[in-house]
This record gives sequence, structure tokens and C-alpha cells, in this order.
Amino acid sequence: MVSSQAKANSTASTAKTSEESPDASWKINLLYDGDCPLCLREVNFLQKKDAGRGIVKLTDIADIDYRPKENGGVDFETAMGRIHAVKADGTVVKNVAVFQEVYDALGIGWMYAPTKWPVMGPLVNKIYDLWADKRLAMTGRASLKEVIAQREEKIARAGEGRCRLEEA
Repeated sequence: MVSSQAKANSTASTAKTSEESPDASWKINLLYDGDCPLCLREVNFLQKKDAGRGIVKLTDIADIDYRPKENGGVDFETAMGRIHAVKADGTVVKNVAVFQEVYDALGIGWMYAPTKWPVMGPLVNKIYDLWADKRLAMTGRASLKEVIAQREEKIARAGEGRCRLEEA
């Protein structure tokens, strides 16, 4: 069985490849939490729908090499609080609008069309807000404050390891 980190690394390298390609055809860059099992499930679904077309760039914010400057200026803490995406023109979208944009780009926007209706849209947005506030706890994860501290520790350890390699 492939670990979530392996999946995230695979996806992150795919995202870097499409980013570095001069003729990148992605329409939207989805910023997702590669340590979240439900997020990974959604990413896997979207990858299947994308079918290798490269329409949706997938960027794992949990990767220690995540760079806000390269992702609409969305920092880790902000991205962990609510889902974000960056359109090819640099526009940052968040919350339910992310799913609407991504699904539209993939040609399956009908799945999220009801979220644009006058009564349904605000209701879905409220439900998403509740979900986003409780997401970490509901998936068995530490609090956002703890997740941020753990990330900083990982980055520090990785930095120390890189320094040792450079010294050798």
C-alpha cells in the first residue's frame, strides 16, 4: 500500500513538472493537504477526471518544499484553514468556489452547479465553513497550531540534514 506521503510526493513532482514546463496548460492550481486522507481521496478522484490532460495542477501544501510565493502568496497556515486554488491568471479562490472552478475546468461542473443556486449556495458555504473548522479533528489530526509546529520542526530537521550533506 502506498503511503499518503508517497502519494503526495508523486503529486508534488507532477505539479513541479507542469509548473516548470514553458507550455503549461493548467487552468487552476489546487492547493491541498497531502496529509489529509479525505483530501487525498478528492485529489485521486480529480486526477482520474483530469486523465493526464494537466488541466488541474495539484500542489501539496504539506510538502516541506511548498512555496507560498509560487502559489498565489497563500501561506501554509491560511491554506490549512480553508481550501484554496490559484487560477492561471493568478486569481486566488477559496472555499466552495475552489470546487466549482476545478470541476468546471474538468468539464464536470454540473456536479457542483447546485452550489451556485441562490438558496443552496449559502447553505453549502455554511456547511463547508463548519467542516473546515473541524476538519483536522474529524480526520484524527492535531490542532492547526500543533500541525504548524510539527511542520516547522520538519523543515528545521530537513534544513539541518541539507546543511550536513553540503558540508560533506
